[in-house]
Amino acid sequence: MSGKDKSRRAFLKGAAAGAGAVAANAVVPAAPANAAEPMPMNMPAPEQHGAFFNADDAAAVAAFAERIFPGAPGMPGATDADVLNYIDLALAGAYSDLQEFYRHGLNQLDAHSRAVYGRPFARLDANQQDEVLTALEAGRAPDFAWPSARAFFETIRTHTIEGMFADPVYGGNRDFAGWKLIGFPGAQPFFTKPEIQSRDEFTRAPITGVQTQASKPKRRT
Repeated sequence: MSGKDKSRRAFLKGAAAGAGAVAANAVVPAAPANAAEPMPMNMPAPEQHGAFFNADDAAAVAAFAERIFPGAPGMPGATDADVLNYIDLALAGAYSDLQEFYRHGLNQLDAHSRAVYGRPFARLDANQQDEVLTALEAGRAPDFAWPSARAFFETIRTHTIEGMFADPVYGGNRDFAGWKLIGFPGAQPFFTKPEIQSRDEFTRAPITGVQTQASKPKRRT
């Protein structure tokens, strides 16, 4: 894992640990930050592959999330935590108001990637994907109109963190990957006195979400 990846992971882990865990129902505005930006007409929905995404969009979001929170040996990343499943289910449910935002943003993401590298985002190598994300974060992607490049980047970054650290019942944080990463114990029926007094890492499995693992929602394939 590169130094850039380590720095990114450390920042996101620190942000999540400081909050205890990221709320699963965080609200991200669908409207452009700049009111002068044009709101597009509704686009026809492509043939679905998951709960919301088609296969191409799913590949792009999975690659985007993995570059936001990359995995490494012994350290789970967005793919390990099934962040794609979290975002896919959210867009088919609680975040349905962001469907057009994602459709347009993903179309623009591939347009920018093709303009710069000749290939869609999901087919770029990791360094090229990082360069695209850097351009989006800085607002230096001329192929973006609505949503703006910065708004699109910030939204997927927020949803990636949610998918890493929210309760697994919402479709991400598979096998408590994110909680284990930051040492978050989740809900517990009780803590013993030695556990409360100990400075060692808490190792008992979280309770929240365990009962629902067998029946938690999954993307359609």
